[in-house]
This record gives sequence, structure tokens and C-alpha cells, in this order.
Amino acid sequence: MPPVTIRIVGIAGANSYSPNPANLQVGQQVRWRNDDNIPHTATGPGFDTGILSPGNTSAPFTFSSPGQLNYDCTIHPGLMSGTLNVTQ
Repeated sequence: MPPVTIRIVGIAGANSYSPNPANLQVGQQVRWRNDDNIPHTATGPGFDTGILSPGNTSAPFTFSSPGQLNYDCTIHPGLMSGTLNVTQ
């Protein structure tokens, strides 16, 4: 399975991350790339990209169980939101 890359596109609520929601399978890698011009994070239950400067890409994350995971930017709480749908 190829890795999934989610672009961070700006402070735009549910449109801050693309694709959103992002669909991946258990065991498939996902990473975030900051395509905005200011720092952001993608932080949710069990994962945190840390601060990503413009143009940087996170380390890959792999999820071992299915579920829906909501995440946001800890720098801009309440202003950016994303969802991962992890399936078997």
C-alpha cells in the first residue's frame, strides 16, 4: 500500500487539511506535509507530528486498529480540524 500524504493547506476549519477526511487502511503509512506559509501540527489520539515548518513533511505514522480519529492543529486549536478513517 502506498503511503497517504495529507497536505496542510491553511487555517480553514475542516478545509485545513487535504484530503479531509483521509481514508487509509490498518498498516498503511500516513504523513502530513505543510503546504501553508506558517507552522502547523496534526495532533490526535496517539499521534503528533510536532511543529511542521512551511514545506516540511512529518515522519510517517502507522495505525494498527480501525476507527475514526479526529485531529487538529495545536497551534491553532478550534480553527483547524481533520479526520482519519482507518479501515481493515
